[in-house]
Amino acid sequence: MQAQVDVAVIGAGQCGLAVGRQLKMRNSDFVLIDRCARVGDSWRRFMDSLRLVTPAGVSALTGLAFPAPARAFPGKLELADYLENYADAFSLPCELNVEVRRVRTIDGRFTIDLSPTGSDKGGHEEQSLVANSVVVATGFLHELRIPNFAEELDPTINQLTMSDYLAPDQVSGPVLVVGAGNSGVQIAHDLAPAHEVWLSGPNPGHFLFDLSNPTLWNIAHRLFTPRNPVGRRFIAMIQRKEPPVIKISEKRLRQMGVIRLPKVSGTENGYPVLADGHTVRPATLVWSTGFRSDFSWIHLPVFDAVTGLPRHTRGITEIEGLYFMGLPFQYGFTSHFIRGVDRDAANIVEHLAHHRLANAETTLSDRSDHPQ
Repeated sequence: MQAQVDVAVIGAGQCGLAVGRQLKMRNSDFVLIDRCARVGDSWRRFMDSLRLVTPAGVSALTGLAFPAPARAFPGKLELADYLENYADAFSLPCELNVEVRRVRTIDGRFTIDLSPTGSDKGGHEEQSLVANSVVVATGFLHELRIPNFAEELDPTINQLTMSDYLAPDQVSGPVLVVGAGNSGVQIAHDLAPAHEVWLSGPNPGHFLFDLSNPTLWNIAHRLFTPRNPVGRRFIAMIQRKEPPVIKISEKRLRQMGVIRLPKVSGTENGYPVLADGHTVRPATLVWSTGFRSDFSWIHLPVFDAVTGLPRHTRGITEIEGLYFMGLPFQYGFTSHFIRGVDRDAANIVEHLAHHRLANAETTLSDRSDHPQ
């Protein structure tokens, strides 16, 4: 890898690729850095039957159509291959199998400490990349969130995380799925034909809009933003609770025999205790309790002390040259969808370009004021 670059994009998922295409259109000097061996691998590692909760019509990035009917729900391999093909189609420069250990500033520029994925921190293979600007495109969901009382469960219970679970033949029943959001519902739906399944957690409701409909997409894309009162109220409502389930209906879960249970609140004698006081005895427990953010590798004073998320306006931070992609409601509701990240990427790259131009003009002005 080269030692210096104008823009370093950390993450080569959909957010990083969207930024990469925008930079490519401006003939920028940039590189995308990702810890995976292939573009799209972050999707390939999930359960075998995983399908997007959004249809193909809103699952494509600008410039390359998704190779599926607009109302079809792509599987994980279809999306992973699409992202890899996208990087190839636009010849985006990707450095893969590279892990970012630290981001800091030295003498007004960003220094990014790197090493091969899986190597020991501080090993002899570590190297550094210097950049004028950095776009952090790793999203905001990084570490699995598992309650502390998981350690108190009986060792005979087979505990898996949502990242560990791949297929029904991997487990024995009855299976308790803890967490009833989109991932938990998909796992319960996958398990139900083969096992007795209990789904624990509040029902967040279902998203009723068909976003494959161009009219409804345009309404959501334009209306549900902080720029208008309706959008602000909608976003505030969504942020107060678990995002609604998309695609798999409550009726479908009932038909498949999935049993709804209250939230798991602790343990008793090694078994899960529900919020209503009842104890359940599963053979397998799948934790689908979400993720937390981890930006500890970014050694810059840009994070909120309470949320741990960067302080920003549409991904633009108070630190000159530092940007983020894939944050919750980065600009609007559709920022959470693959098609929606293009707007956020375009805004960031436009700001970056204006910032670069302003610096160049300042440099020229300084030189003219101080002739040799």
